[in-house]
Amino acid sequence: MSRQLISSGSTFERDMAYSRALVDGEWVFVSGTTGFDYSTMTIADSVVDQAEQCFLNIAAALEQAGATLQDVVRVNYILPVASEFPLCWPVMRKHLGDVRPAATMISAGLVDPRMRIEIEVTARKRSAT
Repeated sequence: MSRQLISSGSTFERDMAYSRALVDGEWVFVSGTTGFDYSTMTIADSVVDQAEQCFLNIAAALEQAGATLQDVVRVNYILPVASEFPLCWPVMRKHLGDVRPAATMISAGLVDPRMRIEIEVTARKRSAT
């Protein structure tokens, strides 16, 4: 069984000793991903803009792992302010509306007060048929 570590190049990965994603066989585990644009290490103020960037970051990690958002089977959303969650629903539908993975939303504090959402996904790569 193969194991592959995926990096976004974020300094967070080095500092906190984790990988953006880990591939183990057909499974892809994408770590909690925030709305930082890792190329510039900037983050938008809006929870909606951050949610969009989260999905762009997740899609990039999945692509490196040989998967796509269409392969997502589980998603966890973490927001410090639970009442902001409905604002993110259109972004969620845009990226996962056809997939409709199992999902959980948790309200909890995040490491950086600028972070308004964090998204974690698990995907299973589809076999070529």
